[in-house]
Amino acid sequence: MESLLNIVYYIVPFIVLLGILVFVHEFGHFLIARMCGVKVTDFSIGFGKQLWGFVDKYQTNWKICAIPLGGYCQFLGDANGASAGDDNSTIEALSEEDKKKAFALQNPWKKLAIVLGGPGFNYLFAIVLFAGMFMFLGKLTFPPIIGEVLPDGPAMEAGLEAGDRIISINGHKIKDFSDISAEVALTTGAKAEVVLERNGSELSFSIPLKKMSVDGSKEERPMLGIKSQNAVELDNEKMSPVEAVKEACSETWRITTGTLRGVKQMILGERGTEDLGGIIRIAEMSGDISKQQGLIDFLAFMALLSINLGLINLFPIPVLDGGHVVIFLVEIVSRREINEKLKEALFKCGFALLVALMVFATWNDFVHLFKRWFV
Repeated sequence: MESLLNIVYYIVPFIVLLGILVFVHEFGHFLIARMCGVKVTDFSIGFGKQLWGFVDKYQTNWKICAIPLGGYCQFLGDANGASAGDDNSTIEALSEEDKKKAFALQNPWKKLAIVLGGPGFNYLFAIVLFAGMFMFLGKLTFPPIIGEVLPDGPAMEAGLEAGDRIISINGHKIKDFSDISAEVALTTGAKAEVVLERNGSELSFSIPLKKMSVDGSKEERPMLGIKSQNAVELDNEKMSPVEAVKEACSETWRITTGTLRGVKQMILGERGTEDLGGIIRIAEMSGDISKQQGLIDFLAFMALLSINLGLINLFPIPVLDGGHVVIFLVEIVSRREINEKLKEALFKCGFALLVALMVFATWNDFVHLFKRWFV
């Protein structure tokens, strides 16, 4: 019975989450391609053997495949679903009318628009989700509830525990988790006076502060040594449509800049790479949210992942959308196509790098699960 529940809590939400995000991303490519007059031969959710599908009046094969770990749009004339090369023999065999619909024969501006459609729709989807929540439910807040107490930090030494809700610091009320670091930074003495709620009771702590680095950077500042839990709350102050969209764009920008900052820190060696997770980590987090939280947390997590999916696809790595963007921009500036053999070599290098990153992320996932289950 427990195994069946785990399938419901972990496998089903993961498939739903990934399926929706992949559909949004690929639909962005699909819609812009249709607008540019490019024929889409296949629209696939998943890889491998086709489980279900149909062909529409434009001769696009819409299908769901057996391995639900991604998807693709394949355009007329492409050698594969990644648009990593052009099938010259196929293109040459096309009629003059069909050549007008082949992706490879479009001008680079159209190609650029089609490639940007996927990440663009991921961002648009996240903004729509956030705006809808802000309009009908209120602004998202991260409750001042401790999700993890860092080892050797002031909070652990003082006896704070995961699940404690911080009410005030130095007499100032704490409404959001971000208020904690702000109040700690404004602490003038060597200690922070913390009032928290635990199991319905209020407890007071006088905690000596210690300079730490949580975010992995070399900069140290006074901190309690705690992390937030993986959950959100709503303040129930509903926004107007204009305010909701504005706040949704701000939230999307905040997540984007935060992600880029984390990536930069990893590249420079200022942050450990253990936070780099893959498919297994996404499945774990989506399962934990569906099991322990609720629909709002799941929607917020979906918006977060949609932003990350759009952003990662914009990285200038061949095979990813960002790699195509760089190539098309070079072609626009140089006013000539890049040599096909050079393109092929770049895509092979990009694919190798992508596989290496996936293997590394999966290894991190297994290490994380091992620590969660056995340590």
